[in-house]
Amino acid sequence: MTETPTEGTAETPPDHLSNNPASAHYNEALLARGIGIRFKGVERTNVDEYCVSEGWVRLSVAGSKDRYGQPITIKQHGEVVAYFRS
Repeated sequence: MTETPTEGTAETPPDHLSNNPASAHYNEALLARGIGIRFKGVERTNVDEYCVSEGWVRLSVAGSKDRYGQPITIKQHGEVVAYFRS
C-alpha cells in the first residue's frame, strides 16, 4: 500500500483498513492511533477489516480459527462509519 506522508495525521480514517499484517490494507501506525467502527449504527469491536466506500466489514467469529490458525471472519454489508478514537 502506498501512503501519503500526511495519511497518518489526517482527521479522516482511510476508506479501507485491515488489522491483518498479511493484508495489503494493513497500516500499523493508523491502528496504533485507534480506529472505531460503527456498523449499522452499532459500535463494533470485532472488526477485522472494513471498507467504507463499498459498505462492508469483516467480523471475527469469537473463538473460531481456520486450519491455518487464522480467525474465521464473515463479511457483512451495510452502513460503515470509521472514526479515530481520541
